[in-house]
Amino acid sequence: MQPPLTPTQAWEPLPKAQWNEETARHLLRRAGWTAHPEAVTRAVNEGLAATLDRLFPETAPSFARPKLVREEHERMPELRERIQSASTEMQRREIQREQREVSRLANIELSLQWLQQAATPAHSAFEKWLLFLGDVYVVGVEKVRGSNLIFDHYETLRQGALGPAPVLTKAVSRSVAMILYLDLQRSVKQAPNENFARELMELFTLGQGNYTENDIKQAAKAFTGYRVGRDGFRFDRRQHDDGPKTVFGKTGRFAGDDVIDLIYQQPAAGTFLPREMTRFYLTDEVPDAAFFAPLGIWWKDRGYNLRELCHRYFSSSLFYHPVYRANYIKSPIHYHLGLVQDLEMDVAPVARTTLVPLRQMGQQPFNPPNVRGWVGGKLWINSSTLAARRLLVQSLFTPMPEDRMNADEKAALKAAREAGHTRFEVADEFLRTITGSNVDATVDRMIARFLPSEPDKEYRAALRSFLKGEPLLPRLRGATIALLETPEYQLC
Repeated sequence: MQPPLTPTQAWEPLPKAQWNEETARHLLRRAGWTAHPEAVTRAVNEGLAATLDRLFPETAPSFARPKLVREEHERMPELRERIQSASTEMQRREIQREQREVSRLANIELSLQWLQQAATPAHSAFEKWLLFLGDVYVVGVEKVRGSNLIFDHYETLRQGALGPAPVLTKAVSRSVAMILYLDLQRSVKQAPNENFARELMELFTLGQGNYTENDIKQAAKAFTGYRVGRDGFRFDRRQHDDGPKTVFGKTGRFAGDDVIDLIYQQPAAGTFLPREMTRFYLTDEVPDAAFFAPLGIWWKDRGYNLRELCHRYFSSSLFYHPVYRANYIKSPIHYHLGLVQDLEMDVAPVARTTLVPLRQMGQQPFNPPNVRGWVGGKLWINSSTLAARRLLVQSLFTPMPEDRMNADEKAALKAAREAGHTRFEVADEFLRTITGSNVDATVDRMIARFLPSEPDKEYRAALRSFLKGEPLLPRLRGATIALLETPEYQLC
């Protein structure tokens, strides 16, 4: 699709006169998970600049290391020693099963607690930004095999998410999870492994066509010696190639950080991340790099500051253009957390009711399919994932199956309730809040609350037919379920 604006017009700020309920709703649904009516009113009253200051603050929200993740980190050395000293193959396999179970439970807790944090309205935009960065600087728990390392990697992203991109990229190159994921610890002076250097240029910073094979081969030499030590990243000078290297036409005894500095001198470094943002936040049909050139020049002049990029991007005329309204398919995480927020619920601390539906819909936290991350868009939707979305909606209107839970699940549920998180199914009290004085008023409220745009007359008529008759609450429950399963609700 041809962009609706010229490259110069696209990155001009949205005129103040156009900041209203409609544009505020668009920002909140795309930068976060949904647009609660009260949040829309607040954004309109505060103004766009103040809203972006709040959504993308100077300091990232903290996220505590979950208890089981800490315990996994503490137990792994002992389990590895037991595996090495096992006297029989059967003993070794039994300890390995124990090791996998420790990691599995830690990953479940990490995923659930992050979803709970992301569902908190005050943190939603930042946590979605973190999800985006994790879809650029990809690692996966299946290969890394350590939730503690995954936590550390995302903590690196969290701490660098609003600062200069070159600083973040250098920190990522030292992430133990990344070193393991891209086999950087196997890279030696005599035989440099090119995996990290290739993905650094192709998937993290520049994109295809903006480097040569020789740039990759030479850059790979610069990252030799990156190792995983007992306490994290370790640099092994004996395995580092400190000889001269030629990268992007420049020659020197470059180390890894020097290569990253050279990368951010390339024009493509200014356009790559904004293009990825457009794919993640705005449209499947991303314009070519030339369209982003003015934004790239501006971003480079500001030291590639990520927070400033967020502010510029989410205040741009392009982002708010009507052609990008209510036509982008929600990812499974977006769909799930949008439901939680729209229905004023808490994320259930039980894998079978929270993580299993996400897996069935095609997106597990911290477990992308490959180094390219989640492609998304229309690929989110097929007959099985649509069925999973419908089942998720129905499950939220059904009491938790506590009689079928194991002891750990019951303990997690009890702890959540003691902490004040009790809304794990849609209650009648919530349905009453969207009930109007008559059927038409109720339809108006439902559409304003749940949908990104005004539906056609047939859609309204179908909702009315659902709601006519008595008793009202069961009909409203059925109408709400039907609405949340419609294609219109799948879009933002």
